Amino acid sequence: MSPSQYAVRVAAPAAKVLDALPEYAADTVWDILAAAAADPFGFRQFDTGDDEGADVRYAAVGQLSVTYWVNRSLYSLTVLNIVWLG
Repeated sequence: MSPSQYAVRVAAPAAKVLDALPEYAADTVWDILAAAAADPFGFRQFDTGDDEGADVRYAAVGQLSVTYWVNRSLYSLTVLNIVWLG
C-alpha cells in the first residue's frame, strides 16, 4: 500500500503569482505540485545531507521553480514562492 499524497496549500503571495501566470505555466506549476504531493522529498537539487532546513524544498522544472514547506505532522505542503522566467 502506498502512502497518501500530501495536501497542497498555496500561501497568499504565491497565489498572486499563480493567478498572474499564463495558463500553460500555471498548468506546469500544478504538475510540479502533483509530483511534490506524491513525494515531497523527491526533488533533490539542493540536498546537502544537512537536516537543518530539510523541510523547505525547491522544485525546478524548465523555467519554473516552486519553493514549498513540508509540514510532516499535518501531512501537507505549503507553497511559499513561485518563480517563472518567461
